[in-house]
Amino acid sequence: MGDNCGLKRKILLDAEGLWNYALKSAGARAQSTGEMRTKLKQRALRAEDVEATIDKLKEYGFLDDRRYAENFASARLENEGFGKQRALRDLAHRRVPPAVAEGAVEEIYGGTDETALIEAFIRRRYRNADREKLFREDKDLASAFRRLRTAGFRTSAVITVLKRFAANPDLLDSADLTDDPSEEV
Repeated sequence: MGDNCGLKRKILLDAEGLWNYALKSAGARAQSTGEMRTKLKQRALRAEDVEATIDKLKEYGFLDDRRYAENFASARLENEGFGKQRALRDLAHRRVPPAVAEGAVEEIYGGTDETALIEAFIRRRYRNADREKLFREDKDLASAFRRLRTAGFRTSAVITVLKRFAANPDLLDSADLTDDPSEEV
């Protein structure tokens, strides 16, 4: 056994090394300024080199939170078919400033029909299921409700769509499933 017991030590980098590390990192995957800052702080020999490197990355166009948020939200909508709330939640997780994330999500999702998006999500997710038997059981309906909420759709829109598919739509009327005011974008 060695002194480090199998753990890798991170080598701290000077300003030039930090710049090269940041370029490699930015080239590997698009990142928010917050994500990049966190990575650089872990590797910087001197704390002041982090902000200088961030500023330089922005100057050269390698970091742009607005562009990043728009591309990210667009991918969430077009590729996964997720709702606004999921895109916002994921952008917050990636350390995009809330105002930037909200603006980008609003721009990308602006003309989107949430009901049609939910229906497409259900068709995709349950494509092999028999439509007549789709939500016959209450537990299946509850599971679909949770899945759609996790996918970022508003409660009222989810209920509206699920009523069309449910064997027992009255169950949705009796549940207390009101929209959370914080979920509005």
